[in-house]
This record gives sequence, structure tokens and C-alpha cells, in this order.
Amino acid sequence: LSCREYLALNVYVALCYYKLDYYDVSQEVLAVYLQQVPDSTIALNLKACNHFRLYNGKAAEAELKNLTDSASSSFEFGKELIKHNLVVFRGGEGALQVLPPLVDVIPEARLNLVIYYLRQDDVQEAYNLIKDLEPTAPQEYILKGVVNAALGQEMGSRDHLKIAQQFFQLVGESASECDTIPGRQCMSSCFFLLRQFGNVLIYLNSVKSYFYNDDTFNFNYAQAKAAMGNFSEAEEVFLLIQSEKIKNDFVYLSWLARCYIMNKKPQLAWKLYLKMETSGDSFNLLQLIANDCYKMRQFYYSAKAFDVLERLDSNPEYWEGKRGACVGVFQMILAGREAKETLREVLHLLKSTGNSQVEYIVRIMKKWAKENRVPV
Repeated sequence: LSCREYLALNVYVALCYYKLDYYDVSQEVLAVYLQQVPDSTIALNLKACNHFRLYNGKAAEAELKNLTDSASSSFEFGKELIKHNLVVFRGGEGALQVLPPLVDVIPEARLNLVIYYLRQDDVQEAYNLIKDLEPTAPQEYILKGVVNAALGQEMGSRDHLKIAQQFFQLVGESASECDTIPGRQCMSSCFFLLRQFGNVLIYLNSVKSYFYNDDTFNFNYAQAKAAMGNFSEAEEVFLLIQSEKIKNDFVYLSWLARCYIMNKKPQLAWKLYLKMETSGDSFNLLQLIANDCYKMRQFYYSAKAFDVLERLDSNPEYWEGKRGACVGVFQMILAGREAKETLREVLHLLKSTGNSQVEYIVRIMKKWAKENRVPV
């Protein structure tokens, strides 16, 4: 304040506010300098970064347009920084062409290349790039945690998951980060890996107002809700997700199917299965539907699922499951809790099995149907 004539101080103060996540304040301070030096490479780049944080990549890129058109050879250092930032503003577009040569020039280039590989599901390449990095800043600890978590899940490695959990805990419990949004996300990730979902929800609830339309946040939030038995709320959050990639993920499909079943909508779980291609995942979803519906006394859809499982695999347990579910449907019909017309399909399901017990069960059902004038 006592040296207002030193205009360049405004840039350093603006940088400090940027580092503290006060992007709007950073803009105000920076504007004082840009009024006097409107073509400053460093100042315009910082303004663009503020716009990226406050608005989006397009707004940030618009701020850099003048620089990309006019930067001279004397600002070669600026050009590399701008090329790097344009990749970030464009959501990773051109990352493989621009970032590798800058990995040892601009510290953030390595981190942003790691993020690019993660978004491309190339977890091993992301790990190779970050494994020898000694983290010093919260963002570096977080990124190492994310990479180890992804690799641990992909490889089934408890060691990598443990490392990830420790990185997240280190950031989330640190004095500088414990009350920040990333810090609370770290603690939720730490507890997620420890499968302590009650604690996960405590931390996610504290920041959820900032992430209403964030698919990744909602995916984790819904899983935690479901894991705690809050299936109705979990279903609502799962259905907010727009990302096709997440919606085709087996974790999403299996949790949503379980929510439907627990919320007494087994027909919607069955529809999820019908939309899937035949695969190991569809087989696993059938098993979930068959067993969860049985537990919830939704015997009709349990019988349908066990029937398909029996056709795909001769394991006698699937016949036993189908037999129990079919008898369960019959009991529900007798109790008036299932439509009598369902009996026809139950008989059809039973007759598709070449088992000596079928004839006896079918005979009893048909006898009841005849006595009660139910067409089968």
C-alpha cells in the first residue's frame, strides 16, 4: 500500500490471491496493472487462468487470443506457458503433442499429462509418469493418491490402495487443507477406500452444494448412500448422472439395479439387464438380480433371472434358486399378492428345466389352477 507506484507488485499480489483460490479478488488486483500494461504476457496469462477457474475453458482461451496472435520471439518462455495452458483450457486437446516436451520445463506439464492419461483410462502410463515424483504440494499428493487408487482398483492391488488412502489422509488432515473443498474430498476418498461410508457421507455432505451437477461426485455420493442402506436417496442421485461412460460402468449398473430392487422396482432392474450385451458383466448382474430379488421376496423377477442363469450354466444351484422362486411366486398368488395370470409364465419357466422334481411341482400348480379356474 505504501508503494502504489510499483505497479508490478499488483501482479505478485494477484498471483498470491490466485494461489489462495480467491480468483475474483485476483482479477480486481490484476486489472490495475493491465490498465497500464495491457499487453503483458504474464498478466494476461494470469487473467486467463482466473477466467478458467471462474468460468470455463472457452472464456479463458478468449483471453489468450491476443497473446497467441502477437507474442514475439523475446517471449519464448511465455509461448511455452501459453501452449501448455491452452491444452488445459481445451480439456486436454493436443496434450500428447504439446505436453511431453514441456514435462521438465513447466512443473505443471507433468501433472496435466498424468491427468490426460487418467481421462483416457491409461492408468499405467499415468503411474509411470508420476511414480518417481516426490510430492511437495497438495495437488501433487492428491494426484499421486488418485493414480494409486485407480491402479489399485485396476490391478486388485491392496498395496496401491493403501498408498492412495495414506496420501488422501495426509492432505485431508493437514492444517492448510483440512477445511478446503479438496481437503474434504480427500478425507471422503480416504474413508471410501477404508469402506467407512458413514464418514464418507459426512465429508461429501459438507461440500455437495458445490458439486450438484458433477457426475463423478454424484457417482461416489450415490455409492456411499447405497452402502449405508439409503437406497431411495441413492437411486435419485444415480439418476442425476449424465455421463454415458459412468452409466455403462458395471459398478453403476449393479448399484442402480440393487437400488431398484430395494425400492420395490424389480422390473427396472430387469430392464437394465435386458439392455446389456451378453458378457461376464451381464452374467454377474443376473446373479445380483436373482439373489437380491429372492431376498426381497420379489420372486417373479428372481425366477426369470435364475432361469436365464440356468440356461447359461448347468450349476445345480441355479435350478434350486429357480425352484424356490417359482414356489415363492405361487405362494404370493395364493396370498393374493401376485396376479393369477403370472402362473402361466411360472409353469413355462419350470417346464424349461429337465429335472425330475418339475413334474411334481407342475402337477400341484395345475391342480390349483383347475380348481380356481385360472387358465394356464
